Amino acid sequence: MTAFKSAVFSGCLALWTVFIGGIIGFPAFFLQRRAAFVIQRWWGRGVLVLLRVFAGVRFEIIGREKRPPGNILIASKHQSMWDTVIFLLLEETPPAFVLKKELIKIPVYGWYCLKAGMLPIDRDGGALALRALQRLAKQRFAEGRSIVIFPEGTRMKPGEHQPYQSGVAGLYKILNVPVAPVALNSGLFWPKAGLTGRRGVIRLEYLDPIPPGLDKRAFLDLLEARIEPATRRLEAMEAAPPL
Repeated sequence: MTAFKSAVFSGCLALWTVFIGGIIGFPAFFLQRRAAFVIQRWWGRGVLVLLRVFAGVRFEIIGREKRPPGNILIASKHQSMWDTVIFLLLEETPPAFVLKKELIKIPVYGWYCLKAGMLPIDRDGGALALRALQRLAKQRFAEGRSIVIFPEGTRMKPGEHQPYQSGVAGLYKILNVPVAPVALNSGLFWPKAGLTGRRGVIRLEYLDPIPPGLDKRAFLDLLEARIEPATRRLEAMEAAPPL
């Protein structure tokens, strides 16, 4: 049953992506960037509906009042595609995501990422790639947009983590703004391999913000100390077993 539901969900998600992005949203490529933002939000709302209908998965946002006002740097745990969807809907001004350059090559999805001014990075590009990322991030921030980055650089399975990468520390230093750490448990329901069949509530929690001005090591240690225990706590919260 789990494999069947996951396959149906994946098929509907692909159809929805092609429909909203390739048909309804096609004119957005010839309009201002704002049009791409609107299409992305429509797409995101549809994804959440599909999750609720096919997987019985809802979501809850905790601690939103802890998010500093204005455009900031958001450093979030990353376990699922859901994590990118939700920030498209939570942020009043469309955020700019730091993402691996390979995602730009995905038909429809990658096209909209480029049109929307996301921040692709070559993870094998070393210092040159990081400097290019920082330049682009400053441009997007000057446009009034928040920057979303996943400090580990990839999706992690629930219960796992790896050292936080220097990219988030570089953005923290160059932007000189508060950081909103975010914990979540989305991987319990929709990991990289597909739906788990688990019903319940994806929880995303804004944690105490980190002020600007810390040195690199102190910042990374504090960021990890904020996010990882909170993520384990959210993962441990009750959820219905797979059907």
